[in-house]
Amino acid sequence: MAITALPPDTATDIARVTEALGMITPRWNVRILLALSARPMRYSDLAAKVSWLHDGQLHPKVKALCDAGLVERTEHSARHVTYGNTERGSALLPVLPVIVTWAEEHLEKADHPLMAIEHIEDSLTLLTRRHAAAILWVLKTYQEVSGRTLARLVMPNSDWTNIYPPLRQLVDDALVNTEGKGRPYRLSASGNGLGPVFSALSAWAAGQPLHEAASHPVWGSPHAGPASKPWVSSLSRTAPGTPLPTRAPEVAPATWQSRELFSHSTTTGPETALPAGGPRR
Repeated sequence: MAITALPPDTATDIARVTEALGMITPRWNVRILLALSARPMRYSDLAAKVSWLHDGQLHPKVKALCDAGLVERTEHSARHVTYGNTERGSALLPVLPVIVTWAEEHLEKADHPLMAIEHIEDSLTLLTRRHAAAILWVLKTYQEVSGRTLARLVMPNSDWTNIYPPLRQLVDDALVNTEGKGRPYRLSASGNGLGPVFSALSAWAAGQPLHEAASHPVWGSPHAGPASKPWVSSLSRTAPGTPLPTRAPEVAPATWQSRELFSHSTTTGPETALPAGGPRR
């Protein structure tokens, strides 16, 4: 039987994760969230934490994070304003080590040790490419899919040949494999390895406890039991600034500290801006 459309819950899940990636992938956003992870602080203190950003660069990013509901601005008085992560922003932080773990195993090794934050930024750049999450999701769901079927599912209102540029990019990024022209596409080992990353992002985006991520219906572990409640991927999206329906998930204390995501030693920011052009491959 021909595959004509994704189940509604799956389409909603993909949309949620794509939206979440769009919130956190813009350059420096994760670093700002990490800088605010310990406590709320004045704008001048935040600027000192991310001193490589000029005010003209930092202010619009902080505003965008506030608009996304990840950072909140609190006006204590006319001369005392602080910024801090919202509950939603704080709930995102335990997802970051999951991304680091995947990157350390699957991204091409660099010539020198990389900061964990660079692993995160490189990985997010891969996953935020146009249609990348949707294509990977479809391949995980159906195992092997032709280009035409992928186009019908991922971009139903576009010419089907438009699927090939993002597909070729995913092949170049070593997330998707194919045996050649006209042959079906399937996930590579690195693509399949994204299960913990996508299930954690989906749990965060849907307001599920992070410890339930292994029970995700598509990306979860085959050895995990069912979730304690139905995977709520079809809830209406939370408006920016609205608290999650549950508090930040209670998980075992992570072995890393937020400062460790910046460096293997004590550096708190890049000495120079990261090179443009995407992740290493």
